[in-house]
Amino acid sequence: MRKTTTPAGAAGLGGSIPAQPGPHDAPDAAPAADPDLGPDAMTPDAGHGSDHVIPGAGPAQRPGERATVRLREGEAEEPPRYAPEWLQLREVADAAARAADLLDPLRIRLANLPGRHGGLVVHDLGCGTGSMGRWLAPRLDGAQHWILHDRDPYLLHFAAVASPRAAADGSRVTVETRRGDVARLTPGALAGASLVTASALLDVLTREEIGTLAAACAGAGCPALLTLSVVGRVEITPADPLDAEITEAFNAHQRRTGLLGPDAVDVACEAFAAHGATVRTDPSPWRLGPDRRELTAQWLRGWVGAAVEQRPELKQRADRYLAERLEACVAGELDVVVHHSDLLALSRPTGGAA
Repeated sequence: MRKTTTPAGAAGLGGSIPAQPGPHDAPDAAPAADPDLGPDAMTPDAGHGSDHVIPGAGPAQRPGERATVRLREGEAEEPPRYAPEWLQLREVADAAARAADLLDPLRIRLANLPGRHGGLVVHDLGCGTGSMGRWLAPRLDGAQHWILHDRDPYLLHFAAVASPRAAADGSRVTVETRRGDVARLTPGALAGASLVTASALLDVLTREEIGTLAAACAGAGCPALLTLSVVGRVEITPADPLDAEITEAFNAHQRRTGLLGPDAVDVACEAFAAHGATVRTDPSPWRLGPDRRELTAQWLRGWVGAAVEQRPELKQRADRYLAERLEACVAGELDVVVHHSDLLALSRPTGGAA
């Protein structure tokens, strides 16, 4: 899934990293990275040697803090730093989960967009370290120009230096960064856009913000591919009687302060459809087994931590539950499916295309 939190540590699995990126005390200057080395060149080994919770995966340190991108009024306020370690740790699982079946209808629409001869212009909202671009750009043909949006200049740096350089057919991929608030997108901001995309963004938006996004895409006449939104369902094997209670508390935590959490995909479908878009959703579950123990452990800490923050009376039972789950994870005896959904909205193109 994409949102989670993090309580105490398990032997052999390093420290806690949020299931959502959170504010991070990064150095003033981001380290240089070789664009050809990919995301692994960008960050240190994720979370080892620490048992603290990196803010943002789980319970926010400060009221109103949001994962992935903070959508507040007031441009003068310094945005939080989100943990690139978490984004790196989850990138492989994200790539494996995304719904590839949505790509064919997207390719057909992109091939028929007006002005396609000049190449694609792709806006990546709340881009983080750029994992969406690394996944999608090499799966699309033709020249592409990616415009990366995020509130955090530190993450924008990472996204730019590790962006892909070639499309599926070898065409050139270029990139620029824009620091700003994606909740205030307008059709004008998306003028000339061929595609809007985002990963794990919808569930940290409000109903109004999703409406703004849908209206902006419709006004620009461009499709939107919005991946890895949590839907509120988790399957853990072996099962435990506390699974359902933790899930319920976590889902309530996701809905705090007006955010949509597991309701976001349904709200987004309604919002895009109201603007005349054809909308399709496909499942995109994380499947976390013994081969992804570190990610599973960090997700567990975040998931349980958010549940306890929402319902403090769970703490004693949740501490026992988490310790047992982490022990099983270390032993390779735990399998987790965190359900997400990917959404493709095909807005009516402007400029006379069908």
